[in-house]
Amino acid sequence: MIKKEQKRQPTPIEHIIQLRKQKAENLVNSGINPYPSKYVLDGNNSDIHRDFLFLEKGQVLDVKVKAAGRVMTYRNMGKVAFLDIKDGHAKIQVYVREDKIGVDQYRLFRSMVDASDIMAVEGIPFKTKTNELSIMAEKWTMLTKAFRPLPEKWHGLKDIETRYRQRYLDLIVNSEVKDIFVKRSLVISSIRHKLEELDFVEVETPILQSLAGGANARPFTTHHNTLNTDLFLRIAPELFLKRLVVGGMDKVFEIGKSFRNEGIDKNHNPEFTMLELYKAYADYNDMMNITETLIKTAADKICSNINLEFRRAKMFDLVEEYAGLDLLPYIQDKKMFERVKHLNLDLPKDASNKKILDQVFEEKVIPNLRDPTFVTDYPAIYSPLSKVKFNQPEIAERFELYIGGMEIGNAYSELNDPELQKKRFVQQVEMKSKEHDGEAMPYDEDFIFALEQGLPPTGGLGIGIDRLVMILTGVESIREVIMFPTMR
Repeated sequence: MIKKEQKRQPTPIEHIIQLRKQKAENLVNSGINPYPSKYVLDGNNSDIHRDFLFLEKGQVLDVKVKAAGRVMTYRNMGKVAFLDIKDGHAKIQVYVREDKIGVDQYRLFRSMVDASDIMAVEGIPFKTKTNELSIMAEKWTMLTKAFRPLPEKWHGLKDIETRYRQRYLDLIVNSEVKDIFVKRSLVISSIRHKLEELDFVEVETPILQSLAGGANARPFTTHHNTLNTDLFLRIAPELFLKRLVVGGMDKVFEIGKSFRNEGIDKNHNPEFTMLELYKAYADYNDMMNITETLIKTAADKICSNINLEFRRAKMFDLVEEYAGLDLLPYIQDKKMFERVKHLNLDLPKDASNKKILDQVFEEKVIPNLRDPTFVTDYPAIYSPLSKVKFNQPEIAERFELYIGGMEIGNAYSELNDPELQKKRFVQQVEMKSKEHDGEAMPYDEDFIFALEQGLPPTGGLGIGIDRLVMILTGVESIREVIMFPTMR
């Protein structure tokens, strides 16, 4: 005998979706559009709270208001129901009574409305016995019938993967998340407006580039079919912005995306937002002043209360302070490894001086840079696009800004000697070949051609917007400040 195939029973969530789809169909059959095109409001829920703050318990006004939003909670108590509806500004309680909206409308309301629906109400504002502003509904309108319920325990969506992959759920149920992204917007806006006040011009440079230049980083590669050539997502806009300074645009900036094909952790996302600016007739000291101004302006804009007393300290002084080593005399000395081996760093014996300094600085210095610190005077081997000190050619006119043990910004007095820039590019190419370093900078012939036209003395600055927002809002992961972070 052939057994009949058992029909699969729907999961609980599938059952809920089926019921809600049926409710949407029932609304249509009742002559009600569950997805109307528009609903005109007089203001938002926050406006209602503000306008009726003066109400006292039991006070009734001869005035009506409209409110709309997502149903966050729905408590039915027979012939009365309480709802909390939330728009993009605030939550407000709605009181629905059968004797106020009529038996038929109340029956329809009870059978059709669920948590997560988006609806509107018209009614009279009043204060409850607990002094909560509410609306006594006289009319309700379905604006969007939601098929899926809110996440279980919506008041505390905690699963990290769900929060980042389905940011829309995160925004619905975690109000502090929206607050972070509103602050992010204000930070960017304040930086842009301050630079405009300082007569900087905002520009756009290519994201698809034929050479991945402007920083030492591993690029993403793509292919243009029509041109039959490989292109790179930019790792930095630097070389194009400096071309504009050559062309006579003395103050330029760009806020935009850059991409680096590197690791993912709490401080790194492959796609990130950068501010880069360049100012003619300036140097890295001027860039420190501009950096302080921009960050303090942004902090004021969002009322951030972090410590913004900036310290300035030379890199090798910090190494001596926190690692107990004077490594400055060993920049070009093969004995540097012997000087640091007692620190038990994870380094091979043939490590380059650059890698040794990187490791010492990363492990022994950076964790101590909690307060804002401009780390100045890096070794020239770190900085192929930076000027060096005229009387100390092993040291670059460069700084990195650290706050909270994390790099926030980077700046140079820009190298404008085309012959020296050629040598630096050649050194980078040789390093890439010798050390198989995918992060070494390529030779950019057109950029050299631009420098030969004459680049005035120029200061350049880059600030990681995502990291800056992390610091100003007090969050620990870069994924908290990027709407849709890259996920595994």
